[in-house]
Amino acid sequence: MSAQSGKDMLLRLDETGLGSFLTVAGLRTKALNFNAASIDVTDAQSVGRWRELLSGGGIKRASLSGAGVFKDKISDAKIRQMFFDGEIKNWQMIIPDFGTVEGAFQIVSLEFSADHAGEVTFDIALESAGELSFMVI
Repeated sequence: MSAQSGKDMLLRLDETGLGSFLTVAGLRTKALNFNAASIDVTDAQSVGRWRELLSGGGIKRASLSGAGVFKDKISDAKIRQMFFDGEIKNWQMIIPDFGTVEGAFQIVSLEFSADHAGEVTFDIALESAGELSFMVI
C-alpha cells in the first residue's frame, strides 16, 4: 500500500439520521483511536505468576478527534448546539485504503482558540456511544 494523502481522511456527520453523511469541513487534522480494557484474571495458580487476561473481556471504545477552522456560521452553530445538547449522532471516519468506521458518537470536548494574527480554530473530540461497524473501501 502506498502513502495516502491526509486530506482524504474524512470525518462525516449523519446530521438527519437518514444515512446521508456530510463532511465536517475545515478539519486540518483528524484521528481515530480504538481502545479495549483488559480484565485481569491472574490468581495464585497462574503459571509462573504471569498475568492472565480474560479473552474477549473488557469494554471496547473508540475516540474521534479533529482540529481545524470552521468554514461557515451554519456548521459552527450545528456542532456547538450538538455539544451543548449532548446529542448522540451517527458519524463516519473514512480512512483511505483502509475503510470506513461508522457508529454513534457524542461530542465530549469542543475547544476554540485563536492567535492574534491568525484565524479562530477549533478542536473537537468524540467518544463512541454504541457498537461500531467497519466497511472495507
